[in-house]
Amino acid sequence: MTVDSTAIIDAKASIDSDVSIGPYSVIGPNVCIAAGTKIGPHVVINGPTTIGKNNTIFQFASIGEVPQDKKFHGEESRLVIGDGNTIREFVTINRGTEDGGGTTHIGNNNWLMAYIHIAHDCLVGNDTIFSNGASLAGHAIVDDHAILGGFTLVHQFCRIGAHAFCGMGSAISKDVPPFIMVNGNPAHPHGINSEGLKRNNFSKEAIKAIKEAYKTIYRFGLTIETAKEKLQAIAEASPEVQPLIDFIEKSQRGIVR
Repeated sequence: MTVDSTAIIDAKASIDSDVSIGPYSVIGPNVCIAAGTKIGPHVVINGPTTIGKNNTIFQFASIGEVPQDKKFHGEESRLVIGDGNTIREFVTINRGTEDGGGTTHIGNNNWLMAYIHIAHDCLVGNDTIFSNGASLAGHAIVDDHAILGGFTLVHQFCRIGAHAFCGMGSAISKDVPPFIMVNGNPAHPHGINSEGLKRNNFSKEAIKAIKEAYKTIYRFGLTIETAKEKLQAIAEASPEVQPLIDFIEKSQRGIVR
């Protein structure tokens, strides 16, 4: 373990021998950090927080702080961060709350650029990208491979579906289905994330089916129930569309339209 002499590590923290910690960083009690993770200077990590392998946390990040929730009164809660994440300057990630299940969870291989805020009880999947200044309010969910453009704001309890793309400055107060691009304040749909799907090895046939599904939802003036029936027919030939149907059925806030 490489720890700068000015760093402060609580005796109740559990730090792997293959972790590096930069100058003036503070690691609190009940923090567990696995092998290969690099903590830059002036980082503060409070627990209970578990951080996996091979993460890189840049200077001035605040990880595992108490939630910004007036209903929180010190009850047990935690933050769990997976492997291979990049967490840039001034990122803030809060622990969970009792009402939200107690845990904020960040998956693997996420790219969190500067000034990101991830609030209490949020669930972030794998391989996402958060551009500078994007923020999640409490209880938000971001699924795998989603991209949030700079200064995107996500309302509490909203969900961003897998492979969705939220343009710069989007204000999101409803769920964004998988594969969809949105932009604006309030956010509105603007087609599908074709380029992202290509980069993630979706076939031409699958992308064509997803485009057809998009038109079914957004172009023909159908009710959601009628659109779901037509989507089911598309999914029978192209199973890639099924996650879109499942997402709509589970949506609690309604989808962006």
